[in-house]
Amino acid sequence: MIRSLFRKKNKVDTGKKYGWFGHYPSWEQAYRETSGYDAAIILEKTRYALLQVKSGNAVYERDSVLFDKKQYPFPLITFLLHSALKENRPLHILDFGGSLGSTYYQVKEFLGPNVCASWNVVEQAHYVTCGKEYFQDAVLRFFSSVEECLSEIEIDFVLLSSSVQYLKDPHEFLQKLVSFGFKYLLFDRTAFVNEPADRLTIQHIPPEIYEASYPSWFFNEKRFLSHFHRKYVIGGEFSSYVPGESVMRIDGRSVGYSKGFYLINKHYA
Repeated sequence: MIRSLFRKKNKVDTGKKYGWFGHYPSWEQAYRETSGYDAAIILEKTRYALLQVKSGNAVYERDSVLFDKKQYPFPLITFLLHSALKENRPLHILDFGGSLGSTYYQVKEFLGPNVCASWNVVEQAHYVTCGKEYFQDAVLRFFSSVEECLSEIEIDFVLLSSSVQYLKDPHEFLQKLVSFGFKYLLFDRTAFVNEPADRLTIQHIPPEIYEASYPSWFFNEKRFLSHFHRKYVIGGEFSSYVPGESVMRIDGRSVGYSKGFYLINKHYA
C-alpha cells in the first residue's frame, strides 16, 4: 500500500463518504452510529503491518497502512533529544494510545541508549495482549493504564499522538494527566477546530484502509490549553508532519487543523 491510500482519510469526496462529519451533542449518540475504535479488524491490520516493519519487510506503518518511505515526526524527535539532554540521562517514555508501538518503530533509529531507557505503550486491553505476545522486548513494553505503567516505571516524558481526540471524556483525562505531574508532555497530531467550542464528529475510514467509524473530537485550542497553564509552560508548538492535516475538513468545510505542543512542568523548566 502507498501513501496516497492514507491521504484519503483526510479527503472528503463529492459523495461525502469518508472523513469527519456532524456536530453531535453527546458521545453516546455519536458512538451509537459507529463501529467503534475497538473493532477487531483494526487490531488485526495493525498487527500485520507492524510485523512487516519489525521483520524489515516494510519501512514504515501508520494507522495500519504500510508506506514505501518514512515520514519522520521531527518535532517529536527534536523534543525527545532536548528532554534527554536536559535530564542528562535516557528517558522513560509513556506513549498513550501508541497502538502496537507504531511511533516507537518510526523513530527507533534515533532512540539510542542515551535517549530512551524504555518506551511504554498504554493501550486498550486487546492491544496490550497482542503487543506483549508479538512486540514486547527489553525497551518496548505494554500496559493497560497509566497507573499500571507508573507502578513499575517512573515516567519522564509522555507522548500523546492523535489519541486524546478519541477519548469519551478528553477534558476529564487531561485534568488527570496534569495531576500526575509528569516532567514533559508532548501532544502531536491533535485535532482542533476554528470554532468557539469543542466539536464532536464521526470519522469514517475508507474501506481500503479498514472498514470502521468512530467518534472524534475537534478541540477549541484555548480550552484545551487551559488545563495546563497552572503547572506547565509551552516549550514549543508545531503543525502536523502528516501531509494534508494542516487543514482538516468537517462536512466538507475547512474548519479544523492538526497541531502539536511540547509542555514542560514549571518545576523543571
